[in-house]
Amino acid sequence: MDLHYTSVLIVPTGIGAKIGGYAGDAMPVARAMTQICDRLITHPNVLNGAQLYWSAPNLYYVEGYALDQFAQGDWGLQPVYQNQIGLVLDDAIEPDLQLRHLQAAEATKATLGLNIRDYVVTDAPLAVGLRMANSGASWGTIQNPDSLLRAADKLIQCGVNAIAVVARFPDDEESLLLQNYRQGLGVDALAGAEAVISHLIVREFQVPSAHAPALLPLPLETSISPRSAAEELGYTFLPCVLVGLSRAPQLISSSTVTDVIWANQVNSVIIPASACGSSAILSFAAQNTLIIAVEENETVMSVFPQALGIKATSVSSYLEALGVIVAHRAGISPDSLRLQSEKLLQVL
Repeated sequence: MDLHYTSVLIVPTGIGAKIGGYAGDAMPVARAMTQICDRLITHPNVLNGAQLYWSAPNLYYVEGYALDQFAQGDWGLQPVYQNQIGLVLDDAIEPDLQLRHLQAAEATKATLGLNIRDYVVTDAPLAVGLRMANSGASWGTIQNPDSLLRAADKLIQCGVNAIAVVARFPDDEESLLLQNYRQGLGVDALAGAEAVISHLIVREFQVPSAHAPALLPLPLETSISPRSAAEELGYTFLPCVLVGLSRAPQLISSSTVTDVIWANQVNSVIIPASACGSSAILSFAAQNTLIIAVEENETVMSVFPQALGIKATSVSSYLEALGVIVAHRAGISPDSLRLQSEKLLQVL
């Protein structure tokens, strides 16, 4: 029996989550959870805060597609001490902006000791397009995905086992979506397209991957929301991605490999209450894993656990979710910690 208490923290990307829908603003939740869990598995949307980041020995950075495969039991997570990271730069990035990102990568090598192995510029512009679904969630397109995959393959052939991607995203500083995002409102218009990019690499090569957008600096704004402010600090969002990938677990499909974490070892999953329709949540629910649905973390979605037949423990806040995890780990029913009217057990 595995006595390590393992939780999965999910805040889906690009759905306007009140907590975790902006610039790494779910990171305080993850930090608190690392104090009460032996292992916390989460994904880049939770931990990416541009030039702000946080790492912990029991924190596992797993890309969204890989998290789905893990939840289904197809892939396991093998902890590592350090990955060899390769960097893919979009050919559409202007020379000065490209240099800024290379300097950021060099800085993480010199200051943080990360192992950045090499970089490749794609042989064609990726031509990223941004889209919004009728639901209000963001998604995106890439006109030249083959160029992305060729660049990633070249790095893997050189011995890289984790890949960071920087793609040139459209600048649209006048858009209402961007203005709302900077004010801590609405949906991150970039997030859906970012997920498409990392999904492609992880699905094709089964290695950890994450993405940072390349954008020109925005004009100074005096009323930026603290939830979005991490993205206002410099020229690049790359440092948090490199830090996350430096110790991201390797993705294993063989059950004969030792020291691998599998989905049946997960004890609890924490999710916004209105966003329970992902593949990972459905897989965990089918295994009778404890699902904790946080009501205060509203999103643009309306996919509640009851509508899907998912048995979930509903809580009002992440503070309450932390309490449920502590009780669950101690083998105590959360209901016994709530004030209840006295009643006799029913005879079945």
